Amino acid sequence: MVFANHAHIYPSRLRPESDLDALKELMRECEIDRCVVFATIPDRFKELGLPVNTNVWLSEQIKNEPAFTGFGFVDFELDNQEEQVDEIVSLGLKGIKLHPPAQGFAVLEDKALRVYERAQRHNLFLSFHTGLHWSRLKDNRTLDYDEVAYNFPELRFSMEHIGGYSFFNEALAVIANNNRGGRQPRVFAGWTSIDNEKGGAWSLTDEQLETVIEQTGEMKSIFGLDFPFKKAEYIKKLMARIRALNITDTAKEAILGGNLLRELGE
Repeated sequence: MVFANHAHIYPSRLRPESDLDALKELMRECEIDRCVVFATIPDRFKELGLPVNTNVWLSEQIKNEPAFTGFGFVDFELDNQEEQVDEIVSLGLKGIKLHPPAQGFAVLEDKALRVYERAQRHNLFLSFHTGLHWSRLKDNRTLDYDEVAYNFPELRFSMEHIGGYSFFNEALAVIANNNRGGRQPRVFAGWTSIDNEKGGAWSLTDEQLETVIEQTGEMKSIFGLDFPFKKAEYIKKLMARIRALNITDTAKEAILGGNLLRELGE
């Protein structure tokens, strides 16, 4: 079974061909069984003047859809982080997508720390964007995720894009550093938008991906789609690339679904 992370869905009014039906079609074409879907960033609704609660909207979209697991968003323009996280839990969502550059917050600022504390309390899984996003780098320093892991020792999260071309080594250091003590995995490599082309912001080589498994083990990597920004052709090539890597078959199965299934408890 293939269980993928990292699919953004939008109302068609906001982004054509990016709704749940479009994702279902991509999943059929790519032979993906299940997927984690992210709510729309709250700002997108605000831009159109729509009084929509993005987390409620997502929960309604995936109601009675067993192939989908929902992750909510926290609105950092507000100052009720704890209440927002509690609402995410009450809606049956299993995690939170956090994108510091796009949402305009710093990884270690007070509002963010309040989100981590509450998410840890509720055993939610967090997916962070890591790597470049053409914003102030000091607000999203890759090594700061080690501080998150250190200060919230029960919090689970993925570092999506594994830091990208520019910050791969830092991301690998954080993931490997939190391998200590024989604990269950807590910090994960998000194998999302990991191009194998020179000059790309997200370009990672096969050797780098194999190194992730060598240094962190088979239980700490999670495959992601980055739908709708990545299309079916890209996803199929990435899945074939993972299956062709010089790693064990059990590692491939874990990356393509086993690890995510274990962490989300379904």
